Amino acid sequence: MRERLQAFGGFMAGMVIPNIGAFIAWGLITALFIPTGWTPSERFSALVGPMILNLLPLLIGYTGGKMVHGHRGGVLGAIMTMGVIVGSEIPQFLGAMIVGPLAGWIMQKVDDALEDNIPVGFEMLINNFSIGIIGTLLAMLSMVVIGPVVEGVTNFFGGIVEAMVNARLLPLAAIIIEPAKVLFMNNALNHGVLAPLGVAAAEESGRAIHFLLETNPGPGLGLLVAYWVAGKGLMRQSAPGAMIIHFLGGIHEIYFPYVLAHPIMILSVIAGGLVADLWFVIMNAGLVATPSPGSIFAYIAVTPPGQFFGVMGGVLIGAVVAAVVGIAVLRFRPVPAGDADEEEIDDVGYVPGLG
Repeated sequence: MRERLQAFGGFMAGMVIPNIGAFIAWGLITALFIPTGWTPSERFSALVGPMILNLLPLLIGYTGGKMVHGHRGGVLGAIMTMGVIVGSEIPQFLGAMIVGPLAGWIMQKVDDALEDNIPVGFEMLINNFSIGIIGTLLAMLSMVVIGPVVEGVTNFFGGIVEAMVNARLLPLAAIIIEPAKVLFMNNALNHGVLAPLGVAAAEESGRAIHFLLETNPGPGLGLLVAYWVAGKGLMRQSAPGAMIIHFLGGIHEIYFPYVLAHPIMILSVIAGGLVADLWFVIMNAGLVATPSPGSIFAYIAVTPPGQFFGVMGGVLIGAVVAAVVGIAVLRFRPVPAGDADEEEIDDVGYVPGLG
């Protein structure tokens, strides 16, 4: 069971890692040009929404289909992903990770069935029309069924987090938030649930703890430190570069594949998030707005006067606890040798040079 879970996580990570360059581009555009960015620009910030809603899910869906059945599987994966995108109003990273491989598998079965039954000279015609017809049907299916289902799952997790917040069980929210983040529900949770609650709270007190719960870069930094100290192979080599992208650039998505590739490491970020949130509650810490992107620079920019110790202390504590727990996990349950070797990691989509 553990090996199957490991392989599943590695496969999901393989859909994301080859597209990290696109995530970095989106993160830099976001960090630079949104209204709260370093150099706000209304014109260039128009790129942010289409990239996270359309470009990134399409790349993931194409990559997932391609991993199963080459270019044809990738094309069908992108078509089916477009249906998921149109069928919901949230960034559909999770939906793309579901329908991409599914479309590749369907394309593989169709090609196997047609392989020996195509008349000579009609190969290109039938191959193109098979993708077109099946793609039409799958796009409609994913738009009507899969997109709303994934959005419903995301809203369900968001509802649990909101209930915990209302019940004053903020530290326990990390048990839901951190796994949901790794499944790329971070933007939906942050902007769809926590940010509106935070805005309401900030109107009364001038700050809100809600802005700290999902955006804290500490646990992710601690996870990457753990891989750097106790990891193996390319995952260890790439960790320092990922730290810079995550902590300074605010692109939290960079560390999600490190958890997906070794799922037990979710304990690291849960522990870091839980202890950090407990610190925030004790210190009555809060921010004046959502730090966007979730980098340490954005944190500093939206930390109100008198809150620096409470906010930065939570970031530090989250990083330290996540690192300690992550190192312990990697010592007792190390990444299997095959998954840590560069050649094996390349097979599931990891690319050299991230470090």
